[in-house]
Amino acid sequence: MEDKIKIDFDKAFKNYSSDDELNFKKNNLEYFIKNGFPGRKLESWKFSDLNQIINKNIGELNFFTDIKKEISTNKNYITKNIDHNKIVFINGILEEVDFSFEDKDKIIISKEVDTSTKINSENSLLNLNNAFCKNFYKITISQNYSMKRPLIIYHVSTDNLSSTTLNSQLNFILEENSSLKVVDIYDDKSEKNFINTFYNFILKENAILKNYKIDKSQNSNIKYSYNNIDQSTNSISETFILSNGSKFLKNEINCNLKGQYSSAFINGVFSLDSDKHHEIRTSINHLVENTKSYQLIKSVLDDKSKSVYQGKIYVSPDAQKTDGYQLSKCILLDKNTEFNAKPELEIYADDVKCSHGSASGSLNENSIFYLRSRGLNYKQAKKLLISGFFLDVIEKITDEEIKNFIKKTMELNQ
Repeated sequence: MEDKIKIDFDKAFKNYSSDDELNFKKNNLEYFIKNGFPGRKLESWKFSDLNQIINKNIGELNFFTDIKKEISTNKNYITKNIDHNKIVFINGILEEVDFSFEDKDKIIISKEVDTSTKINSENSLLNLNNAFCKNFYKITISQNYSMKRPLIIYHVSTDNLSSTTLNSQLNFILEENSSLKVVDIYDDKSEKNFINTFYNFILKENAILKNYKIDKSQNSNIKYSYNNIDQSTNSISETFILSNGSKFLKNEINCNLKGQYSSAFINGVFSLDSDKHHEIRTSINHLVENTKSYQLIKSVLDDKSKSVYQGKIYVSPDAQKTDGYQLSKCILLDKNTEFNAKPELEIYADDVKCSHGSASGSLNENSIFYLRSRGLNYKQAKKLLISGFFLDVIEKITDEEIKNFIKKTMELNQ
């Protein structure tokens, strides 16, 4: 794929607001062209060769789109029964921002490119996002303000789009003692596109972030989502991932615990079939004393599907009294499915409590026999066991409204 990346610089940058922005975009594009889409040569992509996946499922990509956007954003969503604020991306372009449930002076929205940011030369997909993202928005939640209703971010792609890259980016700042709930929902009408999303969260002292990512819509798109989370003293981040609908999806979470008593919780479920391939990769960096992280990832795989979990806990020499935990489990419903787990601990402090584990296997036939003896048929018994397996993760969600919404979305037995 790398030798096919030929991009018209004049077309790419015909509209820009300043020389600094132009140079920022050009530099990022040069890094992307140099490195291309990531492949197996990179340790972080050893299980999910994106270069090969794009070649196989899409072929040559178009890096520009001027597709007209005609779609209603006010009805027929599965979230219609939840009062919520919203941001709507259509074909990678931010089309609507609505914080009507909030105090207007407490949410500050600015359109700007932070051209002083050091270019990340290790992740070509972030370079691609920086180069082609049409809108750079920073959303600040003011000090001592807790948002009254969730913010739902809709990522919509229309059915007249194919073989195209879509790049979107948002930057969030949660000031001291503020809180934010974000729900990401992908509503795909398009097929065979590459969708690249980047979020940056900065959590100040005592801030609370809850981010729920839902990929349920069945589609043939290839997706990459990257969250960077920087946390100050006594802040809390909670991330939940439902990975189900797309042909390929990789969610990557990089969390930096920079303040004492900060905590990060990452939970996720893969529910895959039809030859889908999904991955979650996490990096939790404990950088100071008295920080905590917890990760629980579960997979149910059927019909030649594949899931990957790469989870790393890094503990710096200054991070004494770290408490880090991660666990991944998988149920394989078909002999042709594949589960790959790579748990990592990199510890440079001696007063810590860290553990990791991974397990996979088939459904327990004794449990199925027991349920069938109580009047359930095989299909009902199987569904009940899978629901119980997933509910262990879903119950970790601390917001009751979102928890019930996700249970309904997954059609779990309750």
